[in-house]
Amino acid sequence: MRTIRIGCGAGYSGDRIEPAVELATRGRLDYLVFECLAERTIALAQQRKGHDPRLGYDPLLIDRMTAVLPACAQQGVTIITNMGAANPAAAADVVREVARTHGLHGLKVAAVIGDDVLELVRDGHYVIAETRTPLAAVGGALVSANAYVGASGIVEALARGANVIVTGRAADPSLFVAAQAHAFGWPLDEWTLVGRATLVGHLLECGGQVTGGYFADPGYKDVERLACLGFPIAEVSEDGTALITKVPGSGGQVTVATCTEQLLYEITDPASYVTPDVVADFSGVRLTEIATDVVKVEGGRGRPRPDMLKVALGYRDGFIGEGQISYAGPGAVERARLALAIVAERMRLTRLEADEIRYDLIGIDALHGAAMSNGRAQPYEVRVRVAGRTATLADATRIGSEVEALYTNGPAGGGGATASTREVLTMASTLIPRDLVTCQVVIEAA
Repeated sequence: MRTIRIGCGAGYSGDRIEPAVELATRGRLDYLVFECLAERTIALAQQRKGHDPRLGYDPLLIDRMTAVLPACAQQGVTIITNMGAANPAAAADVVREVARTHGLHGLKVAAVIGDDVLELVRDGHYVIAETRTPLAAVGGALVSANAYVGASGIVEALARGANVIVTGRAADPSLFVAAQAHAFGWPLDEWTLVGRATLVGHLLECGGQVTGGYFADPGYKDVERLACLGFPIAEVSEDGTALITKVPGSGGQVTVATCTEQLLYEITDPASYVTPDVVADFSGVRLTEIATDVVKVEGGRGRPRPDMLKVALGYRDGFIGEGQISYAGPGAVERARLALAIVAERMRLTRLEADEIRYDLIGIDALHGAAMSNGRAQPYEVRVRVAGRTATLADATRIGSEVEALYTNGPAGGGGATASTREVLTMASTLIPRDLVTCQVVIEAA
C-alpha cells in the first residue's frame, strides 16, 4: 500500500526552528507543514498589516524559510503553512525572495487568499457567538474577521504544482488534510477518508505536544531530552491509517499516552469534531504501539462538512496595565499583602476607573485563588502583581506606576519592579454561510 510522510515543523507562531530543520534534512518527508496561527495571532497580524500593508505575515517566516527551504527543495519536500496570517500574498513574495537568495530559481510559491471577510461581516447582521450580541455593537473597534477555510484551496495549489503553499486562516488540521487528499487523489467529500486525514492533522498540528513536550510531568510522566525534542512525523497509508513517529535519535517520545493526550486536546466532543472539511468522529480511534516511538492510528470516521464556517473576530477592548514587584526573606508574604493593600487603597483615593482589576501574589494565589493556598508553607520569596483593564491608556499606565512607587512608599525590601501596558484585543467568533467565502490561488515562480 502506498504511503506518504508528513512532518510538522511548528505547532505555534513562536515555536523552535531546529526541529523543523531536523525534519527537513533527516525526516525523509514528502510534506513539511508549519501550523503557526491561533485566534489572537491573526488579530495581531491584522494590526501589523494596518500599520504597514507590506506586513501581516508571521514574524518568523523569513527565519523558518531560510532554515528549511534549501533542504526541502533539494529533497523534493513540499511546504504547506498558514504563516501567511493576515497577508498571504505578501508572505508568498517573501518566500520567493528567500528562494532567490538561495539560488532556488523556478520554485513555485502559491498564496491561498480569501479567508479575510472583514468587510463582509461588517455589512451583515451577524451575532457574536460567545455573548449573543450583535456584531454591529463592536462598531469601529473591529480589527479582524477571518474565516476558518478548509483544504480545497491548498489541494488546488498542489494540483497546480506548487512547491510552497502559504495560506491565511486555514484551519489547523486542514493543512494536513490537503496533503493527504492530493497525494492519494481523495475527493474532499469522501467523509470517512477526510475524517481520518483530520485525525492525522489533529495529532500533528501542535508539533512537540504529541512527542512528549506538553505531556511531560517529572516523576509522573518522565520524558527524556526535552531540550532536543523531536517533532512528529505521520506515515500515512492510502486507506487513511497512519503511523505517528519522529526522527530516530531525537528527544522526546511517541507513545499511546502522548498520542491519547493530543487526540483529546481542545476537543469538546470526540464524536463530533467540527472542521471546515468534515465533522470528524474520533470516538472509535484505536492507538497501538508497534515499536519504540511508533504508534499506529486507525478507526477515524467523518460526516458531511458544516454549511457554516467559523469566523475568528478580533476587536479593540481597552487596555491592560500591569505592575509587579518582589519581596523576599522573613515576612515576605506579609509585606507583599501589605503592598497589595496599599495599591488597592491608592486606586480608590485616586479614583482610577478599571473595568476589571486583580491583586495577586504569584506563587501563592495568582492561578487558583486564596482557597487553594490555605495551610501551605510560607515561601521565602513572593512576587506582587496588580493588573487591570481600563478604557484608556492613561489609566492603564497609572496601575504600573502605583506598583513601582512601592519602592519608596511601601513595605520594606521591594525590588525588581516592572510596569507595562498593552492594548486589549478581545477574541470572539461568529458563523458565516460557507458559500459566501471563496478562496483564490495565486502561483508565481521565484
